[in-house]
Amino acid sequence: MENTSPDQETKELSVHDCWKYLQSTSTCRVALINGDVPEIFPVNYIPNFGTLLFRTGQGTKHNALREGSVLAMEADGFNRYGTIAWSVIIKGRPEFVTHPEEIQEAVDAGLSPWQPGPKDILVRVTPTEISGRRFVITPPSKWWPPLDPAASDDGAAEGNDAGHQ
Repeated sequence: MENTSPDQETKELSVHDCWKYLQSTSTCRVALINGDVPEIFPVNYIPNFGTLLFRTGQGTKHNALREGSVLAMEADGFNRYGTIAWSVIIKGRPEFVTHPEEIQEAVDAGLSPWQPGPKDILVRVTPTEISGRRFVITPPSKWWPPLDPAASDDGAAEGNDAGHQ
């Protein structure tokens, strides 16, 4: 018998498991407020002693980080078979890192920008909250209704798709 209960297929992750997953990838999205507008930016990062570090340059993200007091970061991934996915969210406070030893530590750990251009601003995010979940990826046949071949012969069914051409 197949178990289709979402409770059985979704697992809340412990803080330890969240960090394990965060160490398995190097990209995430940073969500913050820029004035009155929400913004989301992709960044590459490294975990560092219970914090996350990323680099940025001058611009919208840097301005929003300077003005904002909190942000959220989300990283996602899945197993190599594409059957189990995970998502981790960190909420925290950004801090600009200026101490030369800390900057060198980030460089030594492999934190380097992917995009060209100066990314000489190092940001440390100290989590105030961390949560995550892991879940079985549902096959499309479970959520996408099967097509009814008879419907394509029906003029009314074709009329329903007229606005989507």
